[in-house]
Amino acid sequence: MHDDETPPRTPVRTLDPAAPAAPRTQVPAQGTGPAPWALRLVAVGLVLTALNLRPAITSLGALLEEVRDGLHMSGSVAGVLTSVPPLCFAVFGVMAPRLARRFGPGAVVCAGMVAITAGLVIRPLVGGTAGFLAASALALMGIAVSNVLMPVIVKRWFPDRVGSMTGLYSMALALGTSLAAAVTVPMTEAMGGSWKAGLGVWAALAAAAILPWIPLVRDRTGAAGHPAADRQEAPALRITRSRTAWALACFFGLQATAAYITMGWMPQIFRDAGVSAGTAGVLLALTMAMGVPLAFVIPRVAARMRNQGPIVVFLGACGLIGYAGLYLAPSGGAWIWALLLGISNCAFPLALTMIGMRSRSGAGVVRLSAFAQSTGYLISIPGPLLVGVLYQHSGGWGLPIGLMAALMVPQMVAGILAGRDRTIEDEC
Repeated sequence: MHDDETPPRTPVRTLDPAAPAAPRTQVPAQGTGPAPWALRLVAVGLVLTALNLRPAITSLGALLEEVRDGLHMSGSVAGVLTSVPPLCFAVFGVMAPRLARRFGPGAVVCAGMVAITAGLVIRPLVGGTAGFLAASALALMGIAVSNVLMPVIVKRWFPDRVGSMTGLYSMALALGTSLAAAVTVPMTEAMGGSWKAGLGVWAALAAAAILPWIPLVRDRTGAAGHPAADRQEAPALRITRSRTAWALACFFGLQATAAYITMGWMPQIFRDAGVSAGTAGVLLALTMAMGVPLAFVIPRVAARMRNQGPIVVFLGACGLIGYAGLYLAPSGGAWIWALLLGISNCAFPLALTMIGMRSRSGAGVVRLSAFAQSTGYLISIPGPLLVGVLYQHSGGWGLPIGLMAALMVPQMVAGILAGRDRTIEDEC
């Protein structure tokens, strides 16, 4: 997505190391435990929310050419548009823990779904590029805060089923990502060919996700503070002194760059090669759908290895082969290239797994996650913009694809360094 993207095992709860550890609040330990109807309601809310965490991005990628023509948008501005998701994830994701401490995570997620709905409704109605970007940013703000708080709510309501519930919303997120990529173009054609209708229809799914959270708006019990031990231990870590932390931040940022370039530009690459708009959307859906099974497999394999470098190299090699295929025969082997790039994009769950393995303590994981994700999303911002500029000024995809392949090399180097068997506590 990039911004990010769901950890199957790593308890990534916040981008703010000083923020409240909402996921440490375990309802059963409070004596009575939640009512069964409340658990079912939260489970429905998790699934519906996860389904809405990527369609605003992948539906736009499927219709980017129509949007550019309709708004008279240049390639450079389109590159800015594809850079907005990681920027919003870096900026607004930091706000989520503080908002959850004040209002409760359920209320913040509910507000996030309202923001997504409003952004998706407004976006097709505006007549200019500036308004379109602003409405997109509103929807992405809702995605950012909701994305950060999903693990918080899982731990808060399902402390004894963290793995299974994380897997549930991980699958829902991947499903929403691939579904929007696959069906946006057919739905647009069925509704008369208007890109505005094709983008706006996803507001209905976001509106449905508001409903389960309304009864939980007043619930603030998920916003308790960190245990004293964690609060005392965290300040002792000067994370910027850790080479592993910097390697992880670079690896996270470069894999996010590749993911957002893929989501924003891959359908256009195939369409310019002669592939139909509908098929290009399905190819993007295939790429995104690879995250469903591999998000479960890769972290489990990585956790059994002392050094995750071999997995980094394998994923990077898949990406390099995929980019080579896009350059040499984009339409001839389109399905193979989409599959390989989908495998390569699964560096996201690997990055989150390594974050959990590179620290000995929960407080260290929170600080490392905050540093790696916030720094990484900032690193990822220029990539999609630069692809758009190169595409506009070169008039083809040779230079942009060359850039994508070139970025894969430092990603592999950073991943190999981050995958070494060491902890930030040793380095700090």
